Amino acid sequence: MKHFYSISTIVFLCMSFSSFSQSAAWQLKIDPVVLQKLQTADKAEFVAILKEQANTTTPNSFTKEEKAVYVFKKLSETAKNTQDPIRSLLKNLKVEYQPFWIINAVSIVGDKNILNQVAQLESVSQIIENAKYVGETTVLNTTQNIGDSQSRGLEWGIKKTKADAVWALGYKGQGVVVAGEDTGYDWKHPAITKQYRGNGTTIDHNYNWHDCVHSGGGKCGADAKAPCDDQEHGTHTMGTMVGYDGGSNQIGMAPDAKWIGCRNMNVNNGKFSMYMEGFEWFLAPTDLSNQNPDPSKAPHVLNNSWGCPTSEGCNSSNFPAMETAVMNLRNSGIVVVVSAGNDGSQGCSSIHDGASNLTPSFTVGNTNVSDGISASSSRGPVTNYGPVKISPDISAPGSDIRSSIPGNGYKTMSGTSMAGPHVAGLVALIISANPSLAGNVDKIEDIIQQTAVKLKSSQNCGGFSGSDIPNNAFGYGRIDALAAVKMAMLTVSINNTSTLITNVVAYPNPFNEKITFEFTNCKSNSTLHIYSIAGQLIMSKTWEKPPLKYELDMSSLPSGAYFYKLENDSDNFKGKIFKVK
Repeated sequence: MKHFYSISTIVFLCMSFSSFSQSAAWQLKIDPVVLQKLQTADKAEFVAILKEQANTTTPNSFTKEEKAVYVFKKLSETAKNTQDPIRSLLKNLKVEYQPFWIINAVSIVGDKNILNQVAQLESVSQIIENAKYVGETTVLNTTQNIGDSQSRGLEWGIKKTKADAVWALGYKGQGVVVAGEDTGYDWKHPAITKQYRGNGTTIDHNYNWHDCVHSGGGKCGADAKAPCDDQEHGTHTMGTMVGYDGGSNQIGMAPDAKWIGCRNMNVNNGKFSMYMEGFEWFLAPTDLSNQNPDPSKAPHVLNNSWGCPTSEGCNSSNFPAMETAVMNLRNSGIVVVVSAGNDGSQGCSSIHDGASNLTPSFTVGNTNVSDGISASSSRGPVTNYGPVKISPDISAPGSDIRSSIPGNGYKTMSGTSMAGPHVAGLVALIISANPSLAGNVDKIEDIIQQTAVKLKSSQNCGGFSGSDIPNNAFGYGRIDALAAVKMAMLTVSINNTSTLITNVVAYPNPFNEKITFEFTNCKSNSTLHIYSIAGQLIMSKTWEKPPLKYELDMSSLPSGAYFYKLENDSDNFKGKIFKVK
């Protein structure tokens, strides 16, 4: 697992082998990297992706809980209805496997014979690597300052973003659940213990904690039944989201929010299946036996301050699967915040690890106390997956951030890992100020971007000017919590159908070539606009009397994110759609 407080690069070379004939169609399903593994080992870990994937697009009128329940039902039913052939085969072969529904897939440990039999199943579309490596050596961009373990009052990132001014309005994240998947969490740390959702009248870790580590686990061991941090990174990020010890250690953006978490790496090492397990748990948290999933207990925002490089099996062959998982979380009403990475020394297009390079992620860069971009903060545009796109989406304080670490201590660290939690905390402040925005991911992200302090860069990347907004250093700029919350308080959520005349559903989302817009109570003289992610008008369609449904052919446009906007005399309606290959 590469955390985004380090600078490292792994170059991964894919090889082909003549001993595996590629003449049969089923053999073309197998990623060559899996074949490479089986040249030097009796068994390998791989993931079979099934052809049928659920369409999880939800009506805009759904509440957050309705979205989560709907998406969970669609995903779990799709897996249940299609996985029998592969699960029966693996059971008969006495093979170790793990099924998923967050994407319709099965993780498998098997030899060449098992690999070939799985690949020949009609229901399987692709077999990708589930790599397991010794963790790379990291260069930590951290410092231990004098006074770190002493009370220091309000941290600079809180002041800079004006989160304390939001507190003065009475909004501190109350009623909101934030989440993190990381190295784990020291839930007894005084800065975050009262905010842990499992710390109520009685201590209850069911639905509040999940461990994806099933062997090893360092000082926490495997399958920990209570939150535990086998390093320190996770506890630090959670402190920036919600931390406050009741005294003068005011380190967190949303100190009245509750948190839940999971450990998705084993002493700093991860693999694709662990990431999928974590994503799945957050959409529908389970009890400590991993049973009885309940999507109503899902968080409002999920912080991901880690990277998945090629050394952990993340590459162009499985980015689509990870993107599907992130999109399903997004469709369920969860804002997925992802740190951009610390490869800024590589220059432009240094945002390249999953999930920071994925379109549905809300990717965050790192600013310093002077509102400059950190030299280590990764830059866009993203060029290694999908269409070229500007990134990050937004920036936040991430340099010299003091927060909690295991053992009741505090430490100063730097990196986009420290920036992302500021954004996750801001999401909590927005929802606490306007609960009707809960689950409306597009609107929340739009508010954060539109109210950001606009920052320009002298660096031009990939043909995009650094003087434009957004740009490939800061995105739309550095977050301004006070401005965002004020806008949120004046915003009518599209989830609140009692105030809307018109409703629009766009599906499937993501789509391949064509997308259908379904209108409810659409008034005459309505116009549908399609914009690029940079705000350029792509096309418009006006009706004197709109149809109930309108299918739009976007096959000529590149993959990526687009905005749609429906205008008429009664409403001004916006949303985001995603075109994939």
